[in-house]
Amino acid sequence: MSTTPLLKLSGITKNFGALKANDDISLTLAQGEMLALLGENGAGKTTLMSILFGHYVADAGSVEVQGKPLPPGSPRAALEAGVGMVHQHFTLAGNMTVLENIMLGTESLWGLRRGSARALAKLRSLMDRFRLHVDPHAKVRGLSVGERQRVEILKVMYRDARILILDEPTAVLTPQESDHLFATLRSLVEQGLSVIFITHKLREVMAASDRCVVLRHGRVVLETATGQTSAEELAKAMVGANIPKATRGKLTPGEEVLFLDHVRAAAPDRGPGLCELCLSVKAHEVLGIAGVSGNGQALLADLLSGLVAPSGGSVVLRGQTVSRPSPAAMIRAGVGRVPDDRTGTGLVADMTVMENLSTEIYRLPGFSRRGMLNFKALSSRAAQLMEVFDIRCAGKDAPVRKLSGGNMQKLILARVLSQGPHLILANQPTWGLDVGATAAVHQHLLDAARRGAGVVLISEDLDELFQLSDRIQVMYQGRLSAPENTATVDRARIGLMMSGQTFENRGAA
Repeated sequence: MSTTPLLKLSGITKNFGALKANDDISLTLAQGEMLALLGENGAGKTTLMSILFGHYVADAGSVEVQGKPLPPGSPRAALEAGVGMVHQHFTLAGNMTVLENIMLGTESLWGLRRGSARALAKLRSLMDRFRLHVDPHAKVRGLSVGERQRVEILKVMYRDARILILDEPTAVLTPQESDHLFATLRSLVEQGLSVIFITHKLREVMAASDRCVVLRHGRVVLETATGQTSAEELAKAMVGANIPKATRGKLTPGEEVLFLDHVRAAAPDRGPGLCELCLSVKAHEVLGIAGVSGNGQALLADLLSGLVAPSGGSVVLRGQTVSRPSPAAMIRAGVGRVPDDRTGTGLVADMTVMENLSTEIYRLPGFSRRGMLNFKALSSRAAQLMEVFDIRCAGKDAPVRKLSGGNMQKLILARVLSQGPHLILANQPTWGLDVGATAAVHQHLLDAARRGAGVVLISEDLDELFQLSDRIQVMYQGRLSAPENTATVDRARIGLMMSGQTFENRGAA
């Protein structure tokens, strides 16, 4: 690894009104170095990388690549300097194919078709090299979340970037795919590629990075060689305090709260439908559903939320078959729903905190009468829940869109858990959250299980599944494997099942 900085950020400061997102940040990146950038949600990581890539213009400071100033506010200049960025939120054109998206910006619009054969050959070579396969001719709008993430990574690598910025790159990959991606990145780093990756997975940081930079409240609070620190020290630096780890403990399962008996359901899009699903969840139990994004987990979540009706089989809640599923019917039956899309389906961004906390209970006695809302009762309840669940914002009348991701998730949990559900569907409950917010969400779910709820935890993070789940099943192409005890099952075997290499369909309840 060269000691001469390939990249240098000096005194970067960025304000958004009264919020100081970046406060006099300086860092360097050497050629052939892998740097992990850490921090809580809102610590300024993405803002800093967006300044580097030209999406934002810093209020103060400068960026240099190979000793030359990088013009501010110009993504094209960043690309020409060899800086490539894979964003946390996708930047793909949904009405174009995978190949067209990857070629976009490298050819004139008139030249896309003319150069497609050469581009396709290069793309297929990259897919084989990184094991990130996706149909080059598929329209992006029909791809799963995991497939779109792969396209983003391939798009940057196609441009032969010298500096690669990755924002949560492994969120939708299996452990084996993640390991292979970092192994490939490591081999490229040894050839001179420089990498900055943002992640909340400290295991990845410790295994893959050469150096770590931790931001808190927009400032650098720790910069260290990875070999001279620990995951615990990094977590403490991120939040400014020790983080208590949620522990599952041993609970005796109670009555069966959910039973899926050979359930089938057709997919509304090109994804896999549900095929003969069998599972059982009991009170005081967390059942983990593992799988790579796009294998039917979203359809399973919609089924348990009442958004999709089964085309065969039966859904049984606490001994009663659900004959006419709907979101309202599932809520009345005691199902609490934590969706994977906080802002799209979990919350109404332009409504206030109080209004979002009230969406599922405002018709109940005490909160309305003859069509008139009891705002005093709703306000009092909102204030109490904000305190209990530590929802940090300007107040109960603040628009939800102004909350951080962690506080949005705590708001959803407050709305769900305050109703004492018998069954909780938690779909990617900590996606994109920092270690502090993740620990809080984990503790709330485990506390609900201790109180008697059954929890279905859908997650692509094996660390999360093994930490919280009593049993685990793998979903692959719309099918479920037999349940395994997380205390005894081998993690590598689960990872191989997620990729379909050793998958065995459950077949029977």
